[in-house]
Amino acid sequence: MRKYIIVVFVLAATALPAQTRQQWRDSLEVLNAKIGRDPNNLNLHLLKAEANINLEQWDYALAEYGKILHVDEKNLAALYFRAFVHVKQNHYDLARVDYEAFLRLQPTHFEARMGLAHVLQKMGRKSDTLDELNRIVQMFPDSADAYAARAVYETELKKYDVALFDWDEAIRRKPLNEGFVASKADILITLFRLDEARRELHAAIGRGIPRYALKEWLDKCK
Repeated sequence: MRKYIIVVFVLAATALPAQTRQQWRDSLEVLNAKIGRDPNNLNLHLLKAEANINLEQWDYALAEYGKILHVDEKNLAALYFRAFVHVKQNHYDLARVDYEAFLRLQPTHFEARMGLAHVLQKMGRKSDTLDELNRIVQMFPDSADAYAARAVYETELKKYDVALFDWDEAIRRKPLNEGFVASKADILITLFRLDEARRELHAAIGRGIPRYALKEWLDKCK
C-alpha cells in the first residue's frame, strides 16, 4: 500500500536561502571567531547550532543548545531545535522532554504539537499518540493537516472507519490535495469498496485534481 506521509516537523532554517555545505562551513568558521570574541552572545550560539544542523553535526548542535539552555532554560528556539536534533539521533525520550517543556511555554504551537505526536508514535505509545493527535484536532479545528495526521495514524492502526472520517474532514478543508484523496481511496480499495473509491477519485478530478495524479488508484478500481 502506498502511503502518504504527513510531514510533522519542518526546520525553520529552511525558510532561509539555501546554502551549500561549503558555505555552511564558511559560516561556521566566522561564527566560531565571533563566539570567541563574545562567548555570552546566545544568538551567536543559536546561529552556530543552525550551521551544525545543516552540516549534520548533531553532537555539536546539542552542545550549543545545552549551553543556551543552561543560561536561559526557557529559550524556545533552543528547546524546539534540540528536540529536532534528538529525533535525528533517535533519542525519542529526550525529544519528548524538550517538546513538552516547549509546549508548557507555548501550548498552541502547531509544529511542536505535531512533533510531540511524532515522537510518541516512534516510542510506541499508541494511546498517548492518539490523545495528542486528538488534542491537535481540537486545538486546530480548521487545519486539514491536523485531520490528515490523525488519519495517517488511524490507518496505521487499521482503524479504517475513523480514518475515513478524518480524510473526509481533511479533504473538505483542502479539496485539491491529491495526497489526501489518494489516501482515502487507498483505504476504500483495501476494504474492497471499489465503487466508492472510484466515485471519490472522479469527484476529485471534477474539482480540478489532474487525472494522471490519481491514475494508480483509478487503475486499482478496474
